[in-house]
Amino acid sequence: MDRGALVLASALLLAACSGGPTGLAENVHCDLQPVDPDRGEVTYITSQVSEGCVAQAPNAALEVHVLFLKFLNAVSQLELILQASKSNSIHPREVLLVLVTNTSVLLQLKAPGIPLHLAYDANLVIFQEPPEVNVTEMPPFTFNTKILDWAATKGHLVSVASLDDPSSILLRLGQAAPRSPYCLPKAQQDMGRTLEWRPQGRMTVWGCRLEGVAGHKEAHILRVQSKPDAEPRTVTLKVELSCTAGDPDAVLILQTPPNVFWVIDANHNVQVWATGGYSYKIFPEKHFLGSELPETTQGLLGKARMLNASVVASFVELPLASDISLRASCGGGLQTSPAPIPTTPPEENCSPHLLLSMVQPTCANGIMTLALNKAHVKALQCHITSLTFWDPTCRAEDGGEQLVLRSNYSSCGMKMTPHVVSNGVVISILSDSSPLRQDINCFHTDGLTFQLGLYLSSSFLQASSTMELGQQGFVQVTVTPSIPDITFLLESCHLDLGPEVDTVELIQAQAAKSSCVSLLPPGPDGAPRFSFLLRVYRGPMPTAGTLNCTVTLTAKNLPQEVKRTVSMRVNIVSSDLSGKGLVLPAVLGITFGAFLIGALLTAALWFIYSHTRPPSKREPVVAVAAPASSESSSTNHSIGSTQSTPCSTSSMA
Repeated sequence: MDRGALVLASALLLAACSGGPTGLAENVHCDLQPVDPDRGEVTYITSQVSEGCVAQAPNAALEVHVLFLKFLNAVSQLELILQASKSNSIHPREVLLVLVTNTSVLLQLKAPGIPLHLAYDANLVIFQEPPEVNVTEMPPFTFNTKILDWAATKGHLVSVASLDDPSSILLRLGQAAPRSPYCLPKAQQDMGRTLEWRPQGRMTVWGCRLEGVAGHKEAHILRVQSKPDAEPRTVTLKVELSCTAGDPDAVLILQTPPNVFWVIDANHNVQVWATGGYSYKIFPEKHFLGSELPETTQGLLGKARMLNASVVASFVELPLASDISLRASCGGGLQTSPAPIPTTPPEENCSPHLLLSMVQPTCANGIMTLALNKAHVKALQCHITSLTFWDPTCRAEDGGEQLVLRSNYSSCGMKMTPHVVSNGVVISILSDSSPLRQDINCFHTDGLTFQLGLYLSSSFLQASSTMELGQQGFVQVTVTPSIPDITFLLESCHLDLGPEVDTVELIQAQAAKSSCVSLLPPGPDGAPRFSFLLRVYRGPMPTAGTLNCTVTLTAKNLPQEVKRTVSMRVNIVSSDLSGKGLVLPAVLGITFGAFLIGALLTAALWFIYSHTRPPSKREPVVAVAAPASSESSSTNHSIGSTQSTPCSTSSMA
């Protein structure tokens, strides 16, 4: 019988035998002790925060999210991911993220395709990679309420969350369920799908031996704390049991409020007792009813004993989570950790890994530059005594707030390949007798030419610097000479029409900003392309504008990105009669419309006349064509009330 059939058979047997918690021994002798971390580990992802709120903002131009982060260590690492909703992926909404932290944090930020503005304390937040975001200066407030008041002035406050010692955070945009339009933080809040996070470190796993029970059966007890009136939730539980021979003799006891449903993904067959219903990941359509379980620790230990377990291999209490992972060893008895001996906490030492993550060289104008922020180095509690390239004679200089190491491409042992410069750094720190060494590489654009081309057809054959209203423009960004190992993306584009007209955003965060803009397949050698439309509006008529585009270049096998901006002047031709005149399709359309209106008006007048005069006076009718002047005057009136400018999402109308 295969593994799936065994799991299903055991689950069906348990479902048939589930009963109430009768006959439990309330006085169970089982001294819970911390389990050796190598024998058992529990991690989880939760949406529960110590304080927070979520609000809806369906029509907000800028949504604001505030994260209050409280860390236990002097320097912590954090992975922060922002994820846009699928409904908002075509024209992503701009986001302001406010980060407030109590200690220094080394941040890895990911926000693909999101136009992000970031507000933070530059003395506490250290980026593993330079963020390509707009930075908003945040005043030095002392109280959280002041920060929230300031954030609310920037846009609609969508979410607020206070997190204790997080290691990773996933912030989903546009996921708020129908709630209040106002975000008012409350204690012990469930953020739902808007925010999920994983805490630092490991949870303490407890275990004990049940006295008076023979055998080798092991129990794993998870007690999830949640409000009984909370919304129904599904918890995915991954169970990894390391067993040397066959399936273990083990039972899972999952105590939760009845509103929690479990999806169990186990690598071995185990018995399951759960308060809520449950199913197995390999049989998602087969649901099993839960059974009543005691709500106290002593009662759960008694349940394990009633199920003939001789050892509680793991006992964990944790908040309501969306994903839980349980890893444990099978058999071998219970191995607990020795009781900790109170000692004076050791002084924090410099972390070489965190220090080396700050080494991010840049190359431009024939010079490689490496700058280390002295405040960030101090936050890592590192004391640098020397910073050099491979050539020890090329030493860093004290630049006030930074240690700066630089050299041209022909000195200090630099190695050159096409558009990549290589060297290495040697960092000597006071707390380590051996210096730190790391290879460094950076991408440079010296010798590359960037060109922005405007075309009036999708064939991209003949460039132009002039556009007529009502025309579609086709834009292409090229780099010469072409290098196969370099890829580049169109990051943003906008059309500047002068001080009297708002800037027209065309591309932002690699996405079209309005319905008048279309991203096109790349051209030869991967040249980014897009099209946009100039159409009619009422207002001041610009005669020229400046098209600005920013591209991101990445070299193969290098993490660094290089951004370059290229511009061109675009002449805008007016379509009024005093200039060149309307294009032929517009003239034909206006002429036909005026003729049709005149004919309909004549027919309406005749209908009224023929049905209102006395019958005795009715006479045969002779149709008369509308005078040509009516057509001309209608045309002139339509033309005289029209002006034009580019199609845009900005408030120019």
